[in-house]
Amino acid sequence: MSERLEGFHGRAGFAERPALVVVDMSVGFTDPASPLHCELEPVVEAIGRLLEVARAAGLPVVYTTVAYDDAARETAAVFIEKVPALLTLAAGSRWVQIDERLRPQPGEPVLTKLFASAFFGTSLAELLDRAGCDGVIVTGASTSGCVRATVVDALQHGYRVVVPREAVGDRNASAHEANLYDIDAKYGDVVPLPDVLRHIERAAVAAR
Repeated sequence: MSERLEGFHGRAGFAERPALVVVDMSVGFTDPASPLHCELEPVVEAIGRLLEVARAAGLPVVYTTVAYDDAARETAAVFIEKVPALLTLAAGSRWVQIDERLRPQPGEPVLTKLFASAFFGTSLAELLDRAGCDGVIVTGASTSGCVRATVVDALQHGYRVVVPREAVGDRNASAHEANLYDIDAKYGDVVPLPDVLRHIERAAVAAR
């Protein structure tokens, strides 16, 4: 996946005021007992570091989770038919709670979604607009599913997109790498975590 094609892999660059979007880092994806589990231990650590510097810089932080009650199961019936393991994510269950290691702070919204993209059927675009954001730093799981869908929708909403490589994960290593390649070629900038941390810290200093 290292080939770089002419006319692809341009750099959109960092936004002036990005939001940190934490996609579906709920217990249903981080706990090995769940049928939706991804290997996310290094991702949890990376997101934890991003949360620390983003909060210190005063950047907006938004979380998503997936949860289904009776009405939501009807709305998302075709998606659930395709991925029956999604039924694990019952509204009100522990599986839909954000992993305690990445606990949201007061004022950091947790948006409930029924489908892959963090934008589809949620208030994410409105939240970003009210916060004056011109970009997003997308983290979470899974790279080939909800992360990719969120990245594509973010671009289509006009946001500059950065994906810290170490802060996203998938249950399939090949799918993970293939989708990072596609994201970097077409939709957003896939950037090493240290570069993202440095950018946020420098932006915070400049703002002060």
